[in-house]
Amino acid sequence: MRPGIIMDEKIKMAHGGGAAASRRLIEQVFLKYFDNKILRGMDDSAELPPCKGRLAFTTDSYVASPVEFPGGNIGKLAVCGTVNDLSVKGANPKWLSAAFILEEGLETALLERILAAMRDAANEAGVLIVTGDTKVVERGKADKIFITTAGVGEIPEGINISAANAKPGDAIIISGPLGAHGVALMNARHNLGIKSDIKTDSAPLNKLAAAAAQNGATVMRDITRGGLCAALNEIADAANVAIELDETLVPVEADVAAACALLGLDPLDIANEGRLIAFVPQQKSAQTLAAMRAVRYGEKAVIAGTVVSSGKAVVELKTKAGGRRILRLPEGEQLPRIC
Repeated sequence: MRPGIIMDEKIKMAHGGGAAASRRLIEQVFLKYFDNKILRGMDDSAELPPCKGRLAFTTDSYVASPVEFPGGNIGKLAVCGTVNDLSVKGANPKWLSAAFILEEGLETALLERILAAMRDAANEAGVLIVTGDTKVVERGKADKIFITTAGVGEIPEGINISAANAKPGDAIIISGPLGAHGVALMNARHNLGIKSDIKTDSAPLNKLAAAAAQNGATVMRDITRGGLCAALNEIADAANVAIELDETLVPVEADVAAACALLGLDPLDIANEGRLIAFVPQQKSAQTLAAMRAVRYGEKAVIAGTVVSSGKAVVELKTKAGGRRILRLPEGEQLPRIC
């Protein structure tokens, strides 16, 4: 890179061309936030140190709109989402890749805010972003920025987390209040004017998931698109079990509940980005709950349901009014491009 040349204020097509402008983008922007020994080699692939345990591998793409919202941005989502997908498999997240589709005209300052959020989330989770890619598309061919992340984690010996493990008698723990992420995004996207302090719940859950796995959890899922309802139905189908959920015990903050009532939404169907559920044998449920509450992002964890029988996949809600209703997989998407 020639000395004295500084990064442009906006992304240009040349920044995706693989030449001098691309080099400036990588060196002056991406490496500024992601620098580490593995990435610094700038090779076409990252050479990773050996692992002792089984490997977990996941990938996801993020197209959130808007790209910034109360409490976070698309960069924080990208890191937390991939960390959490590994974590609820019982893995310790280790390394991430990050690929970016940038729209021509994207402000470099916005890109830097997104990268800073990714760096901060990765640092909190203790993971390294070790390889990546950047492409630039013409103005109007994307919505500012799309991010694809993939991650590798190590599953410790003795940990076996799978939806198929759910068994009658298991207690169902929800790690915290539901719905904040979806409501925060909807309010920001549509300028609904909801006056509140509702922020995304986006967070890296690897320490919380490890606490659950080490204290008895046999099933975990992060509660993202489709919300709690979708996650429970997926587990019920995988294990062929009947699940009973107590609505009076499901945690939803008052401001989120009020916003959902105003908008005609069900908090059980709304996406979250920093919540998980854990299924635990009844005899270990108190121990697991205490361990989760002792870890950041699990302070408000509660037991809100149980697996009641096997042989039929169904999720049933005991309502606040004393009735019962079947919770089915949501049809369509309440809020597209939530993550």
